[in-house]
Amino acid sequence: MATYRGPKCRLCRREGEKLFLKGTRCETVKCAIAKRAYPPGMHPFRRRRLSEYGLQFREKQKAKRAYGVQERQFMTVYVNAQKMGGNTGANMLQLLERRLDNVIFLMGFATSRQQGKQMIAHGHVEVDGRKVDVPSFVVKQGQKIGIKQREASRKLAAQNFELVRSRGVPSWVSRDEKTFTGDIIDLPKRDEVSVPLNDQLIVELCAK
Repeated sequence: MATYRGPKCRLCRREGEKLFLKGTRCETVKCAIAKRAYPPGMHPFRRRRLSEYGLQFREKQKAKRAYGVQERQFMTVYVNAQKMGGNTGANMLQLLERRLDNVIFLMGFATSRQQGKQMIAHGHVEVDGRKVDVPSFVVKQGQKIGIKQREASRKLAAQNFELVRSRGVPSWVSRDEKTFTGDIIDLPKRDEVSVPLNDQLIVELCAK
């Protein structure tokens, strides 16, 4: 599947909730969900009762759009979650949460996951002191995430942090705003996932 280049707010309206794809705009009255809380299209109010497959598909689409992953990447996450043993759905959400672009977003150094992806691809982010330019990099417990020590990188992170200063950080990560670094204290638990998802529906669809 090709990368979606259309309006991001349309995706939130399609799923019926905020996916925080536009950064701080999603927290203002300009948010599309706040202004038009109905699906996009010519006949938005003709809501039909979804079938079992429809519910599963919409939940998977919500996960893909929130974390910014394509179909092939998503299925790779599912396969890796199966190999981990235990609850596949919980493992899958944990792997998505541990993506480096999501971690940068949660730490407040990026206003959205998409911006976090861009910062990583442009070489602004380091893991354990080494540059990592792969947004899908999965962080591990004990690793230190930081913004590269150069003026452009620090200035960008500082600007982003000022915009989301009031946003807290999950308990499994720490953040030092003075040094622009953070630590992976623990692995995220099921109830600490930043995107509300029904992982059981997703697993049922992927298993077909």
